[in-house]
Amino acid sequence: MYIKRTVEKTILDMGNSFPCIVVYGPRQVGKSTTLDYVFPESFHRVTLDDIEERKLASENPKLFLESNPWPVIIDEIQKVPELLDEIKIKIDAQRRVWLKNNEERSLMYILTGSNRFELQQGISDSLAGRCGVVEMSSFSQIEKLQEESRLFTPKIHELISRAASTKIPYKTRSKIFEEIFMGGMPDICTGVSERDIYFKSYVNTYIEKDVRKLISASSETQFRNFISIVALRTAQELHYEEIANNVGIDVKTCKKWISILETSGIIYLLKPYLANISNRIIKAPKMYFMDTGLCAFLCKWPNANMLENCAMGGAFFETYIVSEIVKNFFAFNVEPRDYLFYYRDIDQKEIDLLYVNEEGIYPIEIKKGISPKNPTKNFRVLEKYKTEIKNGIVIDCCEKIRALNESSYCFPVHLLGI
Repeated sequence: MYIKRTVEKTILDMGNSFPCIVVYGPRQVGKSTTLDYVFPESFHRVTLDDIEERKLASENPKLFLESNPWPVIIDEIQKVPELLDEIKIKIDAQRRVWLKNNEERSLMYILTGSNRFELQQGISDSLAGRCGVVEMSSFSQIEKLQEESRLFTPKIHELISRAASTKIPYKTRSKIFEEIFMGGMPDICTGVSERDIYFKSYVNTYIEKDVRKLISASSETQFRNFISIVALRTAQELHYEEIANNVGIDVKTCKKWISILETSGIIYLLKPYLANISNRIIKAPKMYFMDTGLCAFLCKWPNANMLENCAMGGAFFETYIVSEIVKNFFAFNVEPRDYLFYYRDIDQKEIDLLYVNEEGIYPIEIKKGISPKNPTKNFRVLEKYKTEIKNGIVIDCCEKIRALNESSYCFPVHLLGI
């Protein structure tokens, strides 16, 4: 069963604008399945997971591309980054033909990758101006419902209008935590794989195919321990020294391993808002797992009920909200780092999310409970900024949007993505 993805339109728009597109995303989030659905017959496919194909691509990139003429989808491009220079040559040569014959250009290459770590520089150097980049993540809650998604906005009047036009049913907090526990990986959501068996295999595959060549062989056991320790710190500020000490590695290695997790889409780092740089502002990023099911598996929580009621319940709820918003931004080809921040100062005043645009700052609090006590008390700390403070929202498990005061509203988590 194919579940329609919000990112499909972004992929098609990119294909109309560039001769090459790169689709990034963690392993098994549905990149190949989505591309097969969007381009069912017009592209043939080759994967660099195939040893023979990878050998030819590495040793003779020109012959590889001649043997696999465009339009073509090349999976796992990070395995042979040497191909990028030859793809550039092919694109530039074809552009000259199109220009000479006054022809419309078309999409030549679709490249998929599960790890940016080795590819970022190559894409920037070889394919700058020639390719569009699309980020894919695991399913969002609105995709699982097969409802139409729209780009996230914190503007309350827009949210009220959208809520009035949707029939998405209310979910209790327990139902939300069942979603959090299961996560959004396609094989789990569609019933192809059993959750625990799947995630055990997933971690092994991720380390064997994406990580092993980036770390020393003797560090593999430490890296497995590292992922679990990082999972236990989801929705917390990222302190490299503390994690390094717990794992038994140096800070430099810890930073490299965090970078591997980030560039392979396992975690997302939310930056602090530093528009008014001050020694009183906390400058460490906050770290969130992009799939809460994987995070819960690594933390060894046995079921959704225990996860909901454990000491980490609030952190998982916050992780769920932040990852849902980031997934939404990725699907619409909007860079979340341009808009999303958090605030915390040394006086322990914190705001979970700030949505910042040219209009002003929209403060967002995330609360696991229903009708939390005084959830907007820290919004006033933003008055020191010479920027208009817009309406605030508190995302919790309420049933419908309702006013808290003149400028703040509760917003139901089950309507995220509408």
